[in-house]
Amino acid sequence: MDDASLRADMIEGLEHQIGEPIEPPVLTALQRVPRDPFVDDSPRGGVVDGDDPHSLSLPTLVRLVTALDAAEGDSVLVVGAGIGYSVAMLAEIAGARRVHAVDIDRAAVAAARSNLDAAGYRAVLVDRADGADGLPAYAPYDRILLEAAVVEPPRSLRDQLAPDGRIAYPRGAGVQTVAAIEPSTGGPDAGDAIASGAGTDDDPAPDGFETVETHGPARLQPMLVDGEQPGTERNRTRREDAERAERSRQRRHGWEQDWIDWDSRL
Repeated sequence: MDDASLRADMIEGLEHQIGEPIEPPVLTALQRVPRDPFVDDSPRGGVVDGDDPHSLSLPTLVRLVTALDAAEGDSVLVVGAGIGYSVAMLAEIAGARRVHAVDIDRAAVAAARSNLDAAGYRAVLVDRADGADGLPAYAPYDRILLEAAVVEPPRSLRDQLAPDGRIAYPRGAGVQTVAAIEPSTGGPDAGDAIASGAGTDDDPAPDGFETVETHGPARLQPMLVDGEQPGTERNRTRREDAERAERSRQRRHGWEQDWIDWDSRL
């Protein structure tokens, strides 16, 4: 079976899994982005979420990119570069020079850069940074995509969003829902244009924002803080205790200071 047939079967299977047709911009990106540079870099031979923190399942990826609703010329920030596949899809939609991505894991940044280069998206900027801090040097962004589960997007990311921008993310600490939020309009008819519950006390969007779309379930790892990436001590209490002990060891104790004071009087 040739590549075009395999890709058509993949897309048909995806539409069956998500239960609806794929939006035209997302469909075009799926058809254009080569899979091999990204699939070969996944430890499990494909983009899957759950066990592999650097990759997304295709249904989750489609839901997130659909919820983001990016358009050509939008300035896009992707938090969690992973293996780079979703970044490449957004580069197809918005333009490679308009897409920026960050990841807290240096190995993931190296893999994403290599994969994007091999796939023809060298113009995308991929930087090693704490995703919770975003990438303020290039803000504001029309669209921000989080590829990590959060109850609500960090304030730094919300502050880097353009006034008419949108953030898409997996919402929740356990079972997650792909959600898209936008700054609240505050107008009397705002509730007519948003999802059920948005703009009310039932809307879990952060203050100043409203939920505009939801797109089914997701199962992603939670957002990491610095020190929790692979190869680093994940237990923050144990890590911080060790750091405090080291600082204490290097600090002069009381008897040492007394000796210095006494010595200076001689």
